[in-house]
Amino acid sequence: MRKFKDNVLNGLLWFSAFLTVAVLVTIVGYIFYKGYRLISVDFIFGDYSPSGHDGGIWPMIVTTIYTIVISLLIATPIGILAAVYLQEYAKQGKLVRVIRFATESLTGIPSIIYGLFGAVFFVTTLKLGMSIISASLTLTIIVLPVIIRTTEEALKVVPRSYREGSLALGTTKLQTLYKVILPSAMPGILSGIILSIGRIVGESAAIFLTAGTVAALPESIFSSARTLTVHSYLVTQESGDIELAAAIGIVLIVVILVLNFATTFISKKLNKADY
Repeated sequence: MRKFKDNVLNGLLWFSAFLTVAVLVTIVGYIFYKGYRLISVDFIFGDYSPSGHDGGIWPMIVTTIYTIVISLLIATPIGILAAVYLQEYAKQGKLVRVIRFATESLTGIPSIIYGLFGAVFFVTTLKLGMSIISASLTLTIIVLPVIIRTTEEALKVVPRSYREGSLALGTTKLQTLYKVILPSAMPGILSGIILSIGRIVGESAAIFLTAGTVAALPESIFSSARTLTVHSYLVTQESGDIELAAAIGIVLIVVILVLNFATTFISKKLNKADY
């Protein structure tokens, strides 16, 4: 009877894994099938043209890179420092539990709510206008909970013996933190950063309400512009061009895959360095 239950459980696990992979392959395969014909050097590096297939998506790629870099430059140090304080310095009590609960709650808020907040606060109140910086600040708030939680979890798995051994050698707590704990936790921290990049790349509602929809190469971070996801949405909405939207989706998939492989490579290097 026990063997039968084990076989049933293994079967369910294999079926779940197969179903997940099958859904992923189906979605990605469909996008590639519909959009691969448009992928070319001119399409990737050309300027946008309202006529449709004649234009490129380079302005949108640049805007997407802007939002990723600016958002991470702001969110990463704040998120890591907040996680370090909560895990290493703060007295574990009611206040810390409330902060963690608030952080987890922020993760589940729909992005349109963040977009509305960004439109009211950054665009209107701070008078930043519909711009890349407004969108980046809004995205910073969106990804902060992800970075904080993943960094906390990465710090938790660092063996206590590392801390005790370092302190026993006469180092200060701060030296132990940045010479022992953070390097050991870096692979987990990088995982949180790559998750944040995926969230930024895939965001559309918040950017639509804060960055605008100008399909031109941005002159500065205070320029209004559109990212790849917003461009894909507008192309589908205005012209119903599924082929062009799929081609944009292919570029997004490639960008995310490159970032994933880069992060995995860095994590492996850091793990080898630790040993």
